[in-house]
Amino acid sequence: MPESKSNSSGALRYVRAIWHRFNLSRFVGALVLTASSFAVGIGGFMWIEKFNFIDAFYMTMITVSTVGFGELHPMSPAGRVFVSLYIFFNLLMLAYLLSVLTTYIFDGGLRNMFAMLKNDQEIRRFENHVIVCGFGRNGQKAYHELRASGAQVVVVEQNDSLLKDAVEDSSEAIASVIGDATLDETMRGAGIARARAIITALPKDADNVFVALTARELNPHITIIARASLKSSETKLLRAGADSVVMPDEIGGSHMANLVMRPEVIRFLDMISGLGPRKLRLEELSTSEMRQELQGLSIRDLNVRSRTGATVIGLKRHDGELVVSPSADLIPGPSDVFLFLGTDEQITTVLNQFRKEAGESKR
Repeated sequence: MPESKSNSSGALRYVRAIWHRFNLSRFVGALVLTASSFAVGIGGFMWIEKFNFIDAFYMTMITVSTVGFGELHPMSPAGRVFVSLYIFFNLLMLAYLLSVLTTYIFDGGLRNMFAMLKNDQEIRRFENHVIVCGFGRNGQKAYHELRASGAQVVVVEQNDSLLKDAVEDSSEAIASVIGDATLDETMRGAGIARARAIITALPKDADNVFVALTARELNPHITIIARASLKSSETKLLRAGADSVVMPDEIGGSHMANLVMRPEVIRFLDMISGLGPRKLRLEELSTSEMRQELQGLSIRDLNVRSRTGATVIGLKRHDGELVVSPSADLIPGPSDVFLFLGTDEQITTVLNQFRKEAGESKR
């Protein structure tokens, strides 16, 4: 019984989401208006002209369709007045119905509906994906970085024009949910229960707090990265459940100051972040993800530099300690994480040579 109630409530939430996203109120309203017109016509002919149901239905059909067939029986004066008003009303109703159908069929409404349904089915298959809330400048940058790293991403945005512009500028479709990111239904539509991380980059700090609270409630194990504009919002976001808080304005000001005081350091950081002409890449790899024969070896025995050209710049120990430039004789533990630095080609070589193959990892 509880499972059936959960399924029915989930189906009801999905129907409500479809209703709002596809703006079906006009379409359903036109259908209701058409059905009401038929009911009025049948009732009018049966009450005024005393027709039976079949005759009244027939007269209603030929009146609505304006095919011009003759009357079944001579009409009374009251019947002629009713038919005249009924024809005028149906002309207005037909014009409205055609405008609604034109919107859905020729203006792309129906095509968008099928595209959104396909998008929803695709999101339902996502697991361990990342949700990006807000598709402004920060959200778009996060999305492109995640996609470049091979992550599955679902974008949650209330302004669908931002997504349309991004799709036109991009060669790939964007898995997205149109809606308010602070609502539980929207988060469920984005697959919050199956996601591994969420980035909330909404313009208002209060909205980001609500998103953090919602995400933590719906998925206690998810990683939450939140954007903040004010320093005072940082503690609120952390209390709401955010794992990390990023303040773009503060980072930008610090970056500009360091360009004056430490220009070469900033150029090196730009290379790592992919902003410079020579791009470097940082990558992490847990020892538990490494090939079985490589586990338990020291950094010297792994010989990463000679084999791949990349450099081991750090090691995150299982107790949380970060070892920078670890000793070559250090033997990583079973839950330690390597930090590699190199070009895209070098990092790809590292992952190909050191990471478990798909079949081996499943075993």
